[in-house]
Amino acid sequence: MGRWAEQQVAGWGRYPSTTALVARPETRRDIEAAFKDREGSPVLAQGMRRSYGDAALLKGCRVIDFTHINRMLSFDEHEGWLRCEAGVTIAEIVDVFLERGWFPPVVPGTKYVTVAGALASDIHGKNHHVAGSWSDHVRRVELLTANGEVVTCDRATNSDLFWATAGGQGLTGMILAMDVRLGRVRSSTTASDADQVPMIDVETIRVPDLATFLQVSAASHQREYTVGWVDGTARGRGTGRGVLMRGDWSAAPRRAVRRRAARASMARYLGSGWLINSATIKSFNTFYYRRHIRRATARTVDADRFFFPLDAVQGWNVLYGKRGFLQYQFVVPPGGGGDRVAAILEAIASSGIAASLGVIKEFGERAHGGLSFPAPGITVALDFPNTGTRLLDLLDRLDDAVASAGGRVYLAKDARLGRESFRRMYPDWSRWKEVRDAADPDQVFQSDLGRRLGLVGDAS
Repeated sequence: MGRWAEQQVAGWGRYPSTTALVARPETRRDIEAAFKDREGSPVLAQGMRRSYGDAALLKGCRVIDFTHINRMLSFDEHEGWLRCEAGVTIAEIVDVFLERGWFPPVVPGTKYVTVAGALASDIHGKNHHVAGSWSDHVRRVELLTANGEVVTCDRATNSDLFWATAGGQGLTGMILAMDVRLGRVRSSTTASDADQVPMIDVETIRVPDLATFLQVSAASHQREYTVGWVDGTARGRGTGRGVLMRGDWSAAPRRAVRRRAARASMARYLGSGWLINSATIKSFNTFYYRRHIRRATARTVDADRFFFPLDAVQGWNVLYGKRGFLQYQFVVPPGGGGDRVAAILEAIASSGIAASLGVIKEFGERAHGGLSFPAPGITVALDFPNTGTRLLDLLDRLDDAVASAGGRVYLAKDARLGRESFRRMYPDWSRWKEVRDAADPDQVFQSDLGRRLGLVGDAS
């Protein structure tokens, strides 16, 4: 194992940024050695750092990077159970198993996420309405606890600890390994079809406003995957306008078109932030909406293009410049949820602060309590260039609107939520903390997010 080394670290939004002592173990024995060698410091596990804010940060303390702990240990060809170490990424699972006719049960908007990070954030995807979240598809989670012992937890064993770990942002212990159940795709191929992989049949529908989006979304619940792009700059009658995409695995495999990622050097060249401002964002959103001239189109695309479109632009987060960006993702419950979302979108558009990327979806009925984010209702995610106090003031106002509606924001995307607003949004927080503190009474596992929200240490 390499020595502890001081490193500047940040989440995907590049805000905030801090320094920590980082170790990069190669084996489980290395992990145990690093844990013992932390000299009494609080510690946190870290993966690909694709959480946007400070969930993977621990200022001035010790962080253990799990990206080299990435072996696939076994696979059940009949039931689809994959046993793997914590640092295995969704990208690695897709690379190995898609051509064999298997796919992760749930994927977020990027494939560069570890399975441990997926559980710690209890990630959701375009199929939440039929598949739920990541925690619905895992078992036999091995967790290195604060006393140095390894505990196995899932729904049947140490269930309280399991549900605190699902969405718990790494604050219950260090995930070492788990079983995740992959799903068969309809157009599965054989080993002889190595040049072919399953594809996705996608229908794209332009919607002129939020009410139309919700109507089309409700009529799409039988589809395996649904998601929408929403124009966060549109106001008035056009509030919530956008494009809904719904898809299913194609009945027959097609030759995959593998697209090259943009060069990182190009992203760095454009990384001063000059490219993304209110004028260019509004222009792009208008262009993107109007380019869908036909109300509905159908096509067949490869998995990368459908599930992970932004991964094609390597290092796209640097486009926002040195100040980075903040993503704000929230969910509000059904029953008037459309009106609440429309009011929030109108408030954003009226603020003059342009959201550069907007995603909207209806969640299904599954919810797990604790700190797990998905809950029945409408979820919207918006990216904002970091403009400082003006943006933070807007997000504070949005927090109040979301909490008043009975909703919540996604902690894996958060960088600035206040403690009072958090407690309004997550009423199970105190019960979650009881379970966490019982497993870690000495507050060994911490993070900047945990400290900010009062999830570690004194909750007052």
